[in-house]
Amino acid sequence: MTEDPQWPRASSLLTSTGSASVGLVGVPLSRSSISPSSAHLTPAAVRAAFARFPTWHAGLDVELPQIADLGDLDVAGLAGAEAVETTTALLQALPMHDLLLLIGGDNLVTWPAVLALPGRVGVLTLDAHHDVRGFHAGPTNGTPIRGLVEAGVGAVTQVGIGELTNSRAHRRWCDENGIRVVPLDACRGRVGAVVREELERLAETCDAVHVDLDVDVVDRAFVPGCPGARPGGLLPHELLEAAVEAGRHPRVSGVDVVEVDAAADVNGVTVQLAAMCLLSACAGFAAR
Repeated sequence: MTEDPQWPRASSLLTSTGSASVGLVGVPLSRSSISPSSAHLTPAAVRAAFARFPTWHAGLDVELPQIADLGDLDVAGLAGAEAVETTTALLQALPMHDLLLLIGGDNLVTWPAVLALPGRVGVLTLDAHHDVRGFHAGPTNGTPIRGLVEAGVGAVTQVGIGELTNSRAHRRWCDENGIRVVPLDACRGRVGAVVREELERLAETCDAVHVDLDVDVVDRAFVPGCPGARPGGLLPHELLEAAVEAGRHPRVSGVDVVEVDAAADVNGVTVQLAAMCLLSACAGFAAR
């Protein structure tokens, strides 16, 4: 079919040459997932899904920026502490961008993504889970926030935490270690506003903020490709609101989209939501 010259596709924004303010890198970690996952396949699937979207965000009335595609890190075969250490070093070696987008992979991605940043770094997560499990099984996708807190991360705020997705002990650990928790029932219908408020709060004490968009924060009916999603989560448009706000805030230097298993998806709906999260962050960046 002949392409419509007046409907450019978001895939055309990806460039491997020249300078761009936004960078994109695949981080295909999945061997440390608590639930078996093929999330290492997701970066390629998300890039392919970009072809289904335009280069214009109607809600903000902005053209999306060019994106420097930095490829995928060679980490798919790694697990545990080796995965964290190697991924951190590889991320630190990448060219600098005003905003770096990371396609997971599972939620272990967030740990090295934050460690790779200089200065005092704040973390904002959109997640159904606290991710503060102990290290009895080593670093996994259930431990990144605990690992970052124990490493001395600047501050952590968690938005959208579910009601039947965590243990009492894990919530107690969060409370005892100064993690700010905004539960699901406190942000329904106002996720964008909550994310704006919490980013401002983090920016008061942190040099940079990393935003973790764990897609399993969304109601499982909408994200069949997320092994950790449960019924009753956020709606897809709420996660997209969060992505826009993440991209729009000037202190946000990185956004990851994680916990999507492309091999377990149905009709590409979860992968498309992941792609929309990244493009929405780009739209927010264009509106800075």
